[in-house]
Amino acid sequence: MCTRDEMSPERSAAVLSTIQHYSSEEYGVKEMREWLEINRQLLPDLMELLKKRYAILHEIMMSDVIGRRTLAASLQMTERVLRAETDLLKVQGLIETETAGMRISEQGRKLLRQMEPLMREILGMRNLEEAIQQKFGLKQVIVIPGDSEQSPVVKQELGRAACDVLNREMRHDDVIAVTGGSTLAAVAEQTGSTSHKGNWFVPARGGLGESLEYQANTIASKMAKQFGAQYRLLHVPDLLSEEAYQSLRYEPNIRDILGLIRQARIILHGIGDALVMARRRRMEPAVIEQIQQGGALAEAFGYYFDREGRVVHKMLTLGLRLEDISRTEVVIAVAGGKSKADAIMSVLEFGHEDILIIDEAAAAAIVQACGLDEPKSRLEQ
Repeated sequence: MCTRDEMSPERSAAVLSTIQHYSSEEYGVKEMREWLEINRQLLPDLMELLKKRYAILHEIMMSDVIGRRTLAASLQMTERVLRAETDLLKVQGLIETETAGMRISEQGRKLLRQMEPLMREILGMRNLEEAIQQKFGLKQVIVIPGDSEQSPVVKQELGRAACDVLNREMRHDDVIAVTGGSTLAAVAEQTGSTSHKGNWFVPARGGLGESLEYQANTIASKMAKQFGAQYRLLHVPDLLSEEAYQSLRYEPNIRDILGLIRQARIILHGIGDALVMARRRRMEPAVIEQIQQGGALAEAFGYYFDREGRVVHKMLTLGLRLEDISRTEVVIAVAGGKSKADAIMSVLEFGHEDILIIDEAAAAAIVQACGLDEPKSRLEQ
């Protein structure tokens, strides 16, 4: 029998064909798990081989075009081993080579999408999702393999997953409120469906003063264009003085856009570390100390939450209020990185999230912090 590194192109093609067969819509999770269990016993090296080749294809797809040396460094793989793998993938018609590097073919892109449910099972993502979903009573949890703090590709995948969820959740004439931040900026870079021209994207609150690409206004306009929708912007600073707040809230144009924001049926937001966000906004030292003494761990929507999900500080800002969030039909949070685990749990304890999209690093840290059983792939049980 061929070993992992000796598998022939013919055998590899047969394995890929079988994967496509069991990843098709006509087969459910039960049949998929049965097939995986059989192969784990008969071909124990197969799972590691699948993980390796999936990782190579996935990295090439997310990079658009990439050289072998860069790819080897990214995957922490020797160039010799990578060359053998990419040569085989090229023979199978899954990648194409050009002067600038390697690019995934349409056949390879299709295969990756077909393999995704299977790989989520192999990599144990489903177990992480189920553990967090049950712990916090969420409608859905999506865990993306990897750590977005270490890999830009993982952050892009968080963005793609959020776009997929929006495509599924949006109805005609919906208002979608979005916050700012680097993770939401990654969502805005993804391509959505262009069949939502009756919908409106709006910023969840003011955001002037942040880096332009991370402002809620910028993200709302970009996402509207990606989805073929319309947008309105809120041109006010993120943090206001009492005098400015009272003046602006009654200005007719501001009141008009605020009325639209508060009609949002869907909220898409990021989650920030409380102290990091407070310092980034250049809050007064006394306010930062107050936030710290209050035990704040997370910031979202301009509110600061402690470990139990209680609000310990509220920014004076125009936009969504807590009462608006509590009656919103679909609230989607997108965040990643092990360092965000406490912040994510804090917002989940607040209790108004419906869908959570996070990476594996954050999910594993949450499961550990909550004292849940360390999840394993069902193939290892």
